[in-house]
Amino acid sequence: MELTIFILRLAIYILAFPMYLLNFLGLWSWMCKKWFPYFLVRLSVMYNEQMASKKRELFSNLQEFAGPSGKLSLLEVGCGTGTNFKFYPPGCRVTCIDPNPNFEKFLIKSIAENRHLQFERFVVAAGENMHQVADGSVDVVVCTLVLCSVENQEQILREVCRVLRPGFVMLARLVSNFWPQVIHPPWPPKVLGLQT
Repeated sequence: MELTIFILRLAIYILAFPMYLLNFLGLWSWMCKKWFPYFLVRLSVMYNEQMASKKRELFSNLQEFAGPSGKLSLLEVGCGTGTNFKFYPPGCRVTCIDPNPNFEKFLIKSIAENRHLQFERFVVAAGENMHQVADGSVDVVVCTLVLCSVENQEQILREVCRVLRPGFVMLARLVSNFWPQVIHPPWPPKVLGLQT
């Protein structure tokens, strides 16, 4: 098993060498921010087709978490192109946060296609530093396919707990499996429990 992981890791390093070179030259970050949204908008259509039933099930009870006003206030961290929007309940107030400003035009298009939502705002920031979002101001935080790519998982979970309404408990399980060992070796399994 260790030899297999070593060989696959070596293959990934060789394949990723052009990215390392572009990063060294200072071009990779710019290219990713500029072109990743175009890639993700196509990928997300296929992903939603495969995961539609799971997402419907996952988001089916969101309205139960609405605050005293009866309106659900939702913060999506790492919103990307807004692929989760069609699964949110009608009347949901959505705030989006993503470090890539180039997602905004795709979010506007997604909001136009999902008139059942009330779009609050788009915040350009990393999930680890959401200081533009007030303490205890949201009922639900959605964070899909994001925790594996953030700089500091514990910090983002602290921020999530900070912005959630008081009294909520969040448990997140970060699972280690074969591919994360190949792509990102120091990815140990852990359970984080944070209480607001």
